[in-house]
Amino acid sequence: MDIFHLIYSNTHHKETHQKESIKNPCEVETKTITRTSMAWLRNLSKFSNIKSSQRPNKTDPFFLLPSFTFFSHFSSQPIEEKPYVKPVEHSSGLEPTKPHEKPRVVVLGSGWAGCRLMKGLDPHIYDIVCVSPRNHMVFTPLLASTCVGTLEFRSVAEPIGRIQPAISREPGSYFFLANCTSIDAHNHTVECETVTDGEQTIDPWKFTVSYDKLVIALGSHPSTFGIQGVNEHAIFLREVYHAQEIRRKLLLNLMLSDVPGIPEEEKQRLLHCVVVGGGPTGVEFSGELSDFIMKDVRQRYTHVKDYIRVTLIEANEILSSFDDRLRLYATKQLTKSGVRLVRGIVKDVKAQKIILNDGTEVPYGLLVWSTGVGPSPIIQSLDLPKAPGGRVGVDEWLRVPSVQDVFSIGDCSGFVESTGRPTLPALAQVAERQGKYLANTLNKIGKAGAGHANSGKEIELGDPFVYKHLGSMATIGRYKALVDLRQSKEGKGIALAGVLSFFIWRSAYITRVVSWRNRFYVFINWITTLVFGRDISRL
Repeated sequence: MDIFHLIYSNTHHKETHQKESIKNPCEVETKTITRTSMAWLRNLSKFSNIKSSQRPNKTDPFFLLPSFTFFSHFSSQPIEEKPYVKPVEHSSGLEPTKPHEKPRVVVLGSGWAGCRLMKGLDPHIYDIVCVSPRNHMVFTPLLASTCVGTLEFRSVAEPIGRIQPAISREPGSYFFLANCTSIDAHNHTVECETVTDGEQTIDPWKFTVSYDKLVIALGSHPSTFGIQGVNEHAIFLREVYHAQEIRRKLLLNLMLSDVPGIPEEEKQRLLHCVVVGGGPTGVEFSGELSDFIMKDVRQRYTHVKDYIRVTLIEANEILSSFDDRLRLYATKQLTKSGVRLVRGIVKDVKAQKIILNDGTEVPYGLLVWSTGVGPSPIIQSLDLPKAPGGRVGVDEWLRVPSVQDVFSIGDCSGFVESTGRPTLPALAQVAERQGKYLANTLNKIGKAGAGHANSGKEIELGDPFVYKHLGSMATIGRYKALVDLRQSKEGKGIALAGVLSFFIWRSAYITRVVSWRNRFYVFINWITTLVFGRDISRL
């Protein structure tokens, strides 16, 4: 009836307009416009009379997007802005799997342990769900090389979808860019919150994921030992964005120091790079930085080449887990490269200087912190058994005791005291080996028909996990490296240093890069750097 009424009204007004146009054109035109506008608005109001059930739900996230009102462009009155209404937090998510469906394995984290686990899981047995704040795995041994341009950033990052293609293809497998906020082991659920990028994005969205098997592989957190100012002023070296930040800061200081009128003291501060921590990460970054200074900075920043320097601060001895002869060799080579070694403990970190325990003040333009790792806040907050040091406690088969269907691997896990086993070091090879072992174990459980929740109590898991150390390697710059193949610090084995060790180091790591795609990238980057030098563009 509304459509017929609209047609009748428009026809009626057209006839009225034709009759009145004969009498007084000006008067008729004004009246016609007024009548036509009023009729048009009346008809429009009939179409806007929609039932309340057909209106958009105000909790719908699409309804919360900014509206674009056509009439606002023609209104002479300012539009009153409605107050912002915070969206209702939904608890929707993945429901528990049904008996006829594939069981679901939820993996928290995308580090060495979690990615090796997902790579080994059989997608024909399980649906695989990964929850992580990053959608890639970082090949951390080569991360220091990206800070100075030896390698490109994408050469050390492998997307999750390439590691386990089922996450992108299978209908029941997913990747969620989110953080785990809590775990309810009794109800087999994980509470998650999406990751957002700054204040201009949507509010974090909370959701729940039900699991049949849960693997906690959340990694570790940089240790600051409660020192004030570390989180505010220092840069860690654990993620790709850390390396990007270091590179931008380093190149910015180089360019600022070349500006006319910069005081001598400020120029020395800007070009002083301080590395705290003498482990493999700190030593490798210091070596890469010294190479960058000697081969690239001295050629392209000749005005400030004599001001830039590197200081490595360590409380004890550098590379404490390596053979004594290798540590002595590394100390001599770093000193030859221009790296100043300082033994001391950082007491406080300020915006432009650090203060040691003896009162010495060390000004810096770039501060990199690599003093080891510890449990992350989320690991500390979980109501699960703990191992010495605050890690999630596991038994010999990497299961979390006292709860069903929960496993933990990588830097966030450690053996409970009842096992009598020591806590394993936070190394990539430990995490990778645990991920491979647990993938085989879960596949065995799934093939036995015990993949669903609370159904694997009587399954024999086979041999417990045993870790054998394969050795350690580290590069120290100037085409030299250390290779220590002993199984322990007190054990016997091969210990090499020099140019030959450098080629062994490169050969070992290029074969350990996850995909052929990234191996090709790394190889091409090494050749490009050798022939043309490092790129110094600040992008």
